[in-house]
Amino acid sequence: MSRFAIVLFLFTLIFTVFAAPSGIASDVSALEKRSRTGRGTWFNVGLGACGKTNEDSDKIIAVSSSIYGNGKYCDEKVKIKNTANGKTATATVRDSCPGCGSNDIDMSPSLFEELGSLDTGVLKVTWEFVN
Repeated sequence: MSRFAIVLFLFTLIFTVFAAPSGIASDVSALEKRSRTGRGTWFNVGLGACGKTNEDSDKIIAVSSSIYGNGKYCDEKVKIKNTANGKTATATVRDSCPGCGSNDIDMSPSLFEELGSLDTGVLKVTWEFVN
C-alpha cells in the first residue's frame, strides 16, 4: 500500500471519528425525558417545596428528593400512567417527597383518583417529563 493511501485512510478515519455524533447527550434534557417506573402514592397538599400553595383538587405531584434537587423541575409537566389499568394523567411538579424512592411520586388526591381509587393507596406507575 502506498504512503498516499495510508495517509488518505488515516485522514478519512480521523474525520469520521470527529464528524460522528457522540454517544453522550450534550443536552441533559434528553436523559430527563426517559420513562421512569415507581410507586405512586397520594398526599394532602398545601404549601409545597416549590413555594406555591396548592389544593387537593390541583393536579400536582411531589418528586423524590434525589430528582427534586434544588427545585430544578418546579412547574414542569409530567405524564403519568397507571400500569395496572392503563389510565393516564398529566400533572405539574410542585413539591419534593423526602420519603419517596428515587422514581416514586406522591400525587394530589384528585390526580390519584384519575388513575385509581384512593382506597388503593399505592399504584405502580410509569412517568416522564413532557414539554
